[in-house]
Amino acid sequence: MKNHLQPYLYWVLLIFLIAGIFYPVIGLLAIICMLAPVAVSFFKGRYWCGNFCPRGSFYDHVLAKFSPQKPIPAFLRSTGFRIFVLFLIMTAFSIQMYFAWGDLGAMGMVFLRVILLTTLIGIVLGVFYHQRTWCSFCPMGSLASWIAEKRKPMPLMVSDKCVGCKICTKVCPMQLAPYKAKGSACGFDDADCLKCGSCVQSCPKQALSFNK
Repeated sequence: MKNHLQPYLYWVLLIFLIAGIFYPVIGLLAIICMLAPVAVSFFKGRYWCGNFCPRGSFYDHVLAKFSPQKPIPAFLRSTGFRIFVLFLIMTAFSIQMYFAWGDLGAMGMVFLRVILLTTLIGIVLGVFYHQRTWCSFCPMGSLASWIAEKRKPMPLMVSDKCVGCKICTKVCPMQLAPYKAKGSACGFDDADCLKCGSCVQSCPKQALSFNK
């Protein structure tokens, strides 16, 4: 289930940002990481965010070493705040892209600025709260979450072997609580589940799985 390349994908982010300084047109490649989470969400929910997102890899395997792992503030998860962030970033992005249109280098630089700025915001939040705090209101992640909420793909099944030890919540990068769905025929279908498999691997009773 878990993508074994995920711990190393943060190098893609670092190389992308460094190379973009010298060749701004490279920034156009960021459209892949903007569209992929939404496209994948129709079939696997936020699977991209937990398994293939380079920035998510950076947060999990670099920033996590410096993060206090504090609870993610509830208001950052709220629908209203997520809509606000989505509108703000997409508006700023669209305005910049309008003036840069036709110049591939300038267009690439728009993507680079957005990725760099949002990554820095995520780093600051991760140092004060949890390394994946940004992911709780990431615009593309939010869109993927809203799609997943309607389609409910790949639910996490929690069998009766669950003893409520809450280890799943401790290892969950989004601080979710799969154990609450113990014995549910529908499974744990929180739309923000990243399908990373951390809870499945850490469960001492092997009570969790993504297979019905």
